[in-house]
Amino acid sequence: MSGARYAVRDSATMLRRNLKRMARYPSMTLMLVGQPLLFLLLFVYVFGATMGAGLPGGPAGGPAGDPAGGRGGYLTFITPGILMMTVASVSIGTAVLVATDMSNGIIDRFRTMAIAKVSVLTGHVLGAMVQTAFALVVVVGVALLIGLDSGASVMQWSGLAALLALVSLAMTWLSVALGLASPDPETASNLPMIFVLLPFVGSGFVPVASMPAGLRWFAEHQPFTPIMDAFRGLLAGSPRGSDMLWAVGWCVLIGLAGYGWARRLYRTRAAR
Repeated sequence: MSGARYAVRDSATMLRRNLKRMARYPSMTLMLVGQPLLFLLLFVYVFGATMGAGLPGGPAGGPAGDPAGGRGGYLTFITPGILMMTVASVSIGTAVLVATDMSNGIIDRFRTMAIAKVSVLTGHVLGAMVQTAFALVVVVGVALLIGLDSGASVMQWSGLAALLALVSLAMTWLSVALGLASPDPETASNLPMIFVLLPFVGSGFVPVASMPAGLRWFAEHQPFTPIMDAFRGLLAGSPRGSDMLWAVGWCVLIGLAGYGWARRLYRTRAAR
């Protein structure tokens, strides 16, 4: 059997291991899915009518306004931010699982076995991708149930799914690297929290143009903003090429940086 076939076989074994662990401890998956759902429902039903009225083209505010219309418009606006937050939320769990493996001695056992070294990290990445896909399906399903209005065609929904997969892959490799860099699972649970907060300091929940100058500059140039704008364009059925190019570019950069960092850290820590 060739080395590539061994790597595929061993990676599939590691994927099964991670999927079984997720099934054995569903509370973590529920928590990671529940956080973005909580934000979605909170912002739509508590702040949605008022925030939606303040969006460009939104209904007039006040008692005479249409709170349902404002709430519906805000749901459409924030869904891309919630999708980005969902990916970021799952990355926390990925970092914790990697840090747990590195700290409980299981990696030392794997090193003594005749398995492809790449399979350990690949199993974590593939398992996290499955978990992220499940979380995104749940979030999109809930958003549609509560009234998400999308003008996307079948091709644009496919483009959104492909871009979400690319974002998930990039963020997963970065979270694997953060898990490897953490001395313990507790630290690993804190490091990726910045990713959950970045949608707030971007175009996730309010238009960037409404922010003060300094904050607006940061929001315009941070990586999540073009990604969320690309999601928004695809959901609306009118994607902008510039947003798509920036989103793909940031994903490739984040993914390559995370992959290179993770491989170097894994070789270094596993050799100790």
